Amino acid sequence: MLFNALKQQQMASIPRSATGERKAETKTVQAAPVPSQAPEFKPAASPRPAAFAARGAALSRPSEVRQEQVSSTAELTRLRRAIHDEVFSSIDPMKAATTDRANLESQVSDLIRKICDGNRFQLTEVEERTICGQMMDEMLGIGPIEPLLKDETVTDILVNGANRVFVERFGKLELTDITFIDEEHVFNIAQRIAARVGRRIDEANPMVDARLQDGSRVNVITRPLALDGTSISIRKFSKHKRNLDELAEGGALTPEMAQLLERAVKARLNIVVSGGTGAGKTTLLNALSFNIGKTERVVTIEDAAELQLDQDDIVRLETRPESIEGGGQITQRDLVKNVLRMRPDRIVLGEVRGGECFDMLQAMNTGHDGSLCTVHANNPRDALIRLENMVLMANLQLPLSAIRRQIGGAVNMVVQIERMRDGKRRVVSITEIAGMEEDVIQTQELFTYRIHSITNDGRIVGEHVSTGLRPKLYQDRAFAFGGEN
Repeated sequence: MLFNALKQQQMASIPRSATGERKAETKTVQAAPVPSQAPEFKPAASPRPAAFAARGAALSRPSEVRQEQVSSTAELTRLRRAIHDEVFSSIDPMKAATTDRANLESQVSDLIRKICDGNRFQLTEVEERTICGQMMDEMLGIGPIEPLLKDETVTDILVNGANRVFVERFGKLELTDITFIDEEHVFNIAQRIAARVGRRIDEANPMVDARLQDGSRVNVITRPLALDGTSISIRKFSKHKRNLDELAEGGALTPEMAQLLERAVKARLNIVVSGGTGAGKTTLLNALSFNIGKTERVVTIEDAAELQLDQDDIVRLETRPESIEGGGQITQRDLVKNVLRMRPDRIVLGEVRGGECFDMLQAMNTGHDGSLCTVHANNPRDALIRLENMVLMANLQLPLSAIRRQIGGAVNMVVQIERMRDGKRRVVSITEIAGMEEDVIQTQELFTYRIHSITNDGRIVGEHVSTGLRPKLYQDRAFAFGGEN
């Protein structure tokens, strides 16, 4: 049996005679301190946000039939909390995790029915079924936002406290009708997410980066840093890995640009993918990886593993934060140094953000050509400047001219991707590094995106344009892809 025996007070709340006739008296359930004689519920000891009382009835999931409007949302909210607490006080979490979902759902449904009968909660069948679904999401998933993880149209899930859950669909943010019970509920979900990857979040450690079982990236920040309550940001893991041709079909780039990037990867050029937050850098990096040889040994380094490479010989590495005691941290720079001892053919760095940039440039200059990485920057020139600044962060006391020569010799191409105001992600520039002239890194732009106009509904009208310049790789490394067509 999945559930522990309910406490004597709990069992006494639903007494029946031998004939099945319900007795008149009931006792208060210990796990949910609700008066037994009347459905007039008292507020919980901890204060509830005023806005939540107005929106607390948003119980239904997208997959369920929307429940009818109830007369008192505040009462339904307290009732939801009472059922939630009593169900979880009667459950064995270890057994729940290993129980068949259909069997578990049946037992949870029966328990909710008994709780409602014992406390004289007036719920419709639809409301009971909805709460049962929510309890299942609590036990087996991450609570109210679990259905959003299954929605393939959603790319980002943003929880701003208990009452406001936003999602990004097709590049646009929209407010959902999903709510949590209260701030404590949001915080408990955040703690569960962190615990699954061996991390913790509390007032002493109010920020954490984690990863869900499906690979989705999660950032959590809570009080005292988050003034309005716990905030959860989830970047969903795309189950479908798109190649360059698919990106071209979607309008992110042209077939000519896709062919150029394919040849650049096959010719083992060191490529930096540049763009802002949410621009699609990881998606483009995954698309580029399709052109890496199946027999090559590839090592990836990330803060939170997102890359989906399908080579036979691949090693995936992930950083580790400080422990509770303040030690045990493994940074990207530590991993880059270690990777050089692992005989990689290519190194893929998910995001360059600090002193590891110097070690990455050294690797690119010492036989590990064909490496890929991403960086946050607004344009290709800014990307090169950011690389300079990150090398300076390593405190190596190198002159700026030496750093620039290191970058000019290591990086071959910068691909700029941007999420535009209409929500679409486009490759807006492909820039080739043409060498050094004195202390200045010379570049030549091969493709750019020109905006012609913006329609009344905010849609951008533009086109990808070739600058007409001949790529250096067509002359220097044409042998790598059989020459040019």
